[in-house]
Order: sequence, then C-alpha cells, then structure tokens
Amino acid sequence: MLTTDFINNSIPRLHPNDSVNKALQLMNDFRVEHLPVVSNEKYLGLVSENNLLEAEDETITLETLQESFLLQYVNENEHFLSAVSFSNQFDTSIVPVINEEKELTGVITTANLLKLLGNFSGADAIAGIIVLQMERHQFAISEISRIVESNDATILHLNTVIHPDTGILTVTLQLNKKEVASIVNTFERYEYNIVGYFGNEKFENDIHSNFRHLMNYLDI
Repeated sequence: MLTTDFINNSIPRLHPNDSVNKALQLMNDFRVEHLPVVSNEKYLGLVSENNLLEAEDETITLETLQESFLLQYVNENEHFLSAVSFSNQFDTSIVPVINEEKELTGVITTANLLKLLGNFSGADAIAGIIVLQMERHQFAISEISRIVESNDATILHLNTVIHPDTGILTVTLQLNKKEVASIVNTFERYEYNIVGYFGNEKFENDIHSNFRHLMNYLDI
C-alpha cells in the first residue's frame, strides 16, 4: 500500500508563471485548499488558498509567493500512512508525492486518505467497540487478546493513544462481534477500566432508557 498506488491524477498542477487568480479558480473548481507548484516537473512546493487570498493583486504570478510555499512532501515508495501523517501534521487538503528525482508524480487527496484509513482499519467489518484506559506498563496485548477470544470474539483492529499530559493509555478494540456485554464483564473482572463500549447491548440500553424517560414524562 504505497503512496504511489493512490495518486489522484485529476488534480491540476500550477507553474510559477501562473497567476493568483488562476490558482484560486482551480482550487474552487477542484474543491481543494492547496495545489502543487512545479517547474519542469520538479516539485517546488504547495501553495495554499490562504496565501493566495492574502495577495494584494490577483494578477501577480505565483513566483512572487514562492517563499510561502510548503516545501514538504512524501516519497512515492513510502507507505500510505506517511501521507496520513503528512496531512495531519500540515493540515493540507492534498499530499504531494515525488519520485527520486524530486519530480512530482501526483497528489493524494485527504478524502481518498479517509477512505483508505476506513478500509485499512476494517471499519466495514467492525461490529462492536470497547474502549479501555490504563497505565502504559499495564498494557499487555496477549492478555487483552486472551480475554476477547475467551468470549468467542476476535480483535479486528487495536488502536492505542497516549495522553500527552498524563501518559495514560487509551486502547480501542474493534471487534467482530456485536454482543459485547460478556466481553466487557470479563474485562471488569480483571479490573480493567472500561471508559466506553458500543454494540447491540449499548444500543438496546439506550432505547430502553429513552423509553423510560418518555413514560416518566407522559406520567407527569
């Protein structure tokens, strides 16, 4: 799953002698907030809509704005998650992809990255979700897997996030089973901190709770 496999060739390229007005029009037409600028196929950087809107005259060329270009990029032989990291770090609507000669091979749109992440995480197959919190030294994949598998379920995807201030680890388990109550109960028996779960039981409990609230309201 390399970045080169997901390039969108319909997104246009700009050149240093293109006007600000032309760049803004293309961004509007293709619904992006950034576009790559190239010269003789060499990647010069990304120009942003904000930079263009700050220009005093829309007839000036992009060459005059080159100091504001975002120079970063990803290589075509990197894993697509590098493109995700790029988009998160620089908050761009596209990710430029270059080859070994520093030539722009194309871009990946953030909309496409979102779809790729969904497929990568197995979102289409996810039935239940359990969210745990723990100290980092308490995290043991083998035990977590054993608890899930002891309830005839499988972990489809496991994600961990470390809170920057407290160092607490949040672990999200995406499972192949909608009935998660028994799994939650097992985790609680092992004294895991359950901060949330989503499955058939959660959905049904919410329905029952809303129904009770409605009946209480009608009694009033």
